[in-house]
Amino acid sequence: MVESSSGKFSLPPDTPPMEARRADALPEDRGAWQYEPKWDGFRCLAFKGDEAVDLRAKSGKPLARYFPELTAMLQGLDAEDFVVDGEIVIEIEGRASFDALQMRLHPAESRVRKLSVETPAQLVLFDMLVAAGGKSLLEKNLVERRAALEDFVAKANTASLRLSPSTTNLATAKRWLQGTGHGSTDGIVAKALAEPYRPGERAMIKVKRLRTADCVVGGFRYLNGKRQVGSLLLGLYNERGLLDHVGFTSTIGNDERAAITDKLEKLRGGSGFSGKAPGGPSRWSTERSGKWEAVRPELVVEVRFDHVTGDRFRHGTKLLRWRPDKAPRQCTFEQIE
Repeated sequence: MVESSSGKFSLPPDTPPMEARRADALPEDRGAWQYEPKWDGFRCLAFKGDEAVDLRAKSGKPLARYFPELTAMLQGLDAEDFVVDGEIVIEIEGRASFDALQMRLHPAESRVRKLSVETPAQLVLFDMLVAAGGKSLLEKNLVERRAALEDFVAKANTASLRLSPSTTNLATAKRWLQGTGHGSTDGIVAKALAEPYRPGERAMIKVKRLRTADCVVGGFRYLNGKRQVGSLLLGLYNERGLLDHVGFTSTIGNDERAAITDKLEKLRGGSGFSGKAPGGPSRWSTERSGKWEAVRPELVVEVRFDHVTGDRFRHGTKLLRWRPDKAPRQCTFEQIE
């Protein structure tokens, strides 16, 4: 047993999870891989000792205080002395909400407690590092770890713990991949069936479904401390004909930055976003200024994106090209539905 400030566990709570390297296509070696959905939540290793429970993010930071309902659920299980790997998700009206997850990262305990009742989280499990009773599974292959995990979830018998689907069928995995990018999953992860669990190593493969959309530039942000454009703020027209902010792209080449800045500054002072407008910095990007410059909605760019959450691009997009041939009013939400 390893003793930490939060209790005694079979593995140190700062044990890093096994990670994935990005690829353009799923590996196709027959019989060598297991495929699973890549969940769009907070990656989490959950530890339970004889009494104590700890939840750790991929970064190693504690998560238990933000998800007291999961801590209470794990403490209530008959099983003890285990470590599982999964993703924390929150579903609202049957759909995953990353915004609801972000709201949990709040300094006020009373606020977190209130949200834990109003929008309870679930833990979707996809691997097991230590079986109940303290037996290490790190050196076991994925087939054995998966069997232990399935048994664990079945015995837990609680809606707060879910077993992530898996398949060894490539055709099924490809169908899953086509369905990702708008909801609770944002890709597919492939794991070698014969391999052990490798903490901290990029021993898995992740593939995301990449799509493109034509967006209106409704504003921009300058680089910190410079009078050059740092990112373009993107919009799409909603069914009421209003331009809603949907995300950003910052993949601007240094050799293009001066010309793009000049082009945008000539359009500055326009109406910008007539619908939902950009907010200030988020909890994930506190270093970024909330100040942005509105421009007349005349420029259209094509961007590549991988995931949509709540009618917004979940991550930053990649700028592919300018579309002078496309009318701004043609850039609607139909592209990403």
